[in-house]
Amino acid sequence: MFGILLSALNVVLGFVLRSIIVKFVLYFALYFVTVEFIGVLQSAGVLPGAAQLSAAFGGIGADIWYWLDLFAFSYGAPLIVSAWVCRFIIRRIPLIG
Repeated sequence: MFGILLSALNVVLGFVLRSIIVKFVLYFALYFVTVEFIGVLQSAGVLPGAAQLSAAFGGIGADIWYWLDLFAFSYGAPLIVSAWVCRFIIRRIPLIG
């Protein structure tokens, strides 16, 4: 009976160590690289900074801002950009992309 429990515990522990923890570390590393990569791109001048975005959005009228707020543009736009960067990075990984 003790051998069956020990074998089941070994299978569960092997599953946790091989799949869950490895995937967590991999996805955390991808998230960290994505976040830092966007910071590097902003400091290099490839992506616009806060002052440039403020000037660009300053000319938008109130009626357009109503629809942008209604569609949660302030939440969705950074989400889409970070998803594009993450997709770009994932496609460059030899085993995954």
